[in-house]
Order: sequence, then structure tokens, then C-alpha cells
Amino acid sequence: MAATVVRYLRSVGSPTAASADREPEPVDALPRPDLRAVGEDERAPVGPAEFRAVLGNFASGVTVITAPPGAGEEGDGPAGFACQSFASLSLDPPLITFMVARTSTTWPRIARAGVFCVNVLGAEQGELCRSFAVSGADKFAGVAHTPTPVTGSPQLDAVPAWIDCRIHAVHTGGDHLIVVGRVVAMGAAGEGEPLLFHKGRFGRFTT
Repeated sequence: MAATVVRYLRSVGSPTAASADREPEPVDALPRPDLRAVGEDERAPVGPAEFRAVLGNFASGVTVITAPPGAGEEGDGPAGFACQSFASLSLDPPLITFMVARTSTTWPRIARAGVFCVNVLGAEQGELCRSFAVSGADKFAGVAHTPTPVTGSPQLDAVPAWIDCRIHAVHTGGDHLIVVGRVVAMGAAGEGEPLLFHKGRFGRFTT
């Protein structure tokens, strides 16, 4: 499986483990402008509560986005945050995307690293997700992980799948940023159920 992935990435011109020594380029994290989408004298067509309630009907998987140590100030450990807004984007070249709030304090560290790993969480990893959803804590305390083969980003133990990426582009999207990653390596255990998020709660497939 790994050899097949490497051959495919080479065929589409994506860097593989052979380019691991290349230093990643920092990405502009973008400033945090006024996040209001309407003027002070305008009324938003949809309120935040209604927006969340309706969009909560869309079930999604759950991921943890991680970046290697040194992504921020000297002495920083690895960076990471829980992310529900993730999707595949392109096969040729292999691209994925995730969305992150402009107010995120973790995103600038990932942007400075220029690389990241998407850790797809399994059905039994709800607590792991919660630990990466908090602010101001050591999110990696007690969390076993190994560096990914190309970027060195943390691959969390026992995740069903992981996707190693370099930052390809960053676009603005209202109060969020749309991050596009170019896949440089990936892997999957090929077993286990995914962790699902629906209407503000974790769930799983039932048969």
C-alpha cells in the first residue's frame, strides 16, 4: 500500500520522502481583520444560532490537525487542534482542505511551520478530540505520537488514517480561513469505524 501511494505521488509530481530534507516555507497566517460580515446598521440574514442548528444536521467526520515542534517561538512543542471542517479537494494534484477560525491561536504556529498532518479520528477517540478542542492547555500531554515520514508532523497513535501535507494555499472565507494542503504522504489502518459529529454530539455507525 505504501509503495503504491509513493508511486502515485511521484506520478503526479508531488514530493515524497526523497524531499524530506527540503525546508518547508512559512505561510502568511493572514492578519485578523474585523470579522463582521455586515455593517453596524445592517441585520444579518441568518442568526448564528439558527445557522449552527441547521448546519448541525450535516454529519461529518472529525480530525486533529497537527504541526511539528518549532512551528512557533523557540522552544515550542508541537501544535494541534480538533477540526470538523475537513474534506478531500483534488485527485490530480492530490489536495485536501480544512477550515480554521481566524481567531485560532494555533493556526499561526501551523502557518509558520508550512506543513501539517491530518489525523482522522476513530469511533473510540472522542476524548482525544476533546483534549485538542481546548485552548491554553498542553494538548499533547500523555498523547502518543510519531513524526510523519515527510514533514515530521505528529501522527497520533491508533488513528484510522493520516495525511501528511505541505500548505499549498490559504484563502479567506468570512470569519474562517480555507487552508489547502498538498498531500506528500498518507496511510490508513484499513479497519475500525470513524468518529462522527452530528448536532453537537459524537456518534458512530450502527448496523
